[in-house]
This record gives sequence, structure tokens and C-alpha cells, in this order.
Amino acid sequence: MPADPNDFMTLKLKTLRNRLLTEQRDLISIAAEINALPSDKTIQKIASLEVAIGAVESMLDEEAGERPAK
Repeated sequence: MPADPNDFMTLKLKTLRNRLLTEQRDLISIAAEINALPSDKTIQKIASLEVAIGAVESMLDEEAGERPAK
């Protein structure tokens, strides 16, 4: 039986989410190590990653049929 294309996309989306989460956690860990407020650029990157993670999770929900596609 051929693999469901949605399963392949779900795997790709989960892989992407994990990469984004790893990058975000690394930035947060580095920011926590310094004894000053992180740069605006670092804060912006962390926030941008959060938005991207949310978008990927929305697509995962759609793939799982939990939310209708837009």
C-alpha cells in the first residue's frame, strides 16, 4: 500500500518544527548565560521563531484534521 502523502508532509512539518524549536532554545539559553539584556536582534529572532513555530503547528493541526484549512 503506498504511503499517505499527508503522513510524509506531517513528518516534514514535525522535522521543521523540531529544528525551529532547537534554534529558539539555543538562542534563549545563550541569552540566559549573559549578564545583560539580550540584543534587540536576538529578541527579535526569538520572537520570529515563535511565530514560525506557531505557523508550522497550525499546519500540523490541519494535517491531523483538527482545524479546517484556510
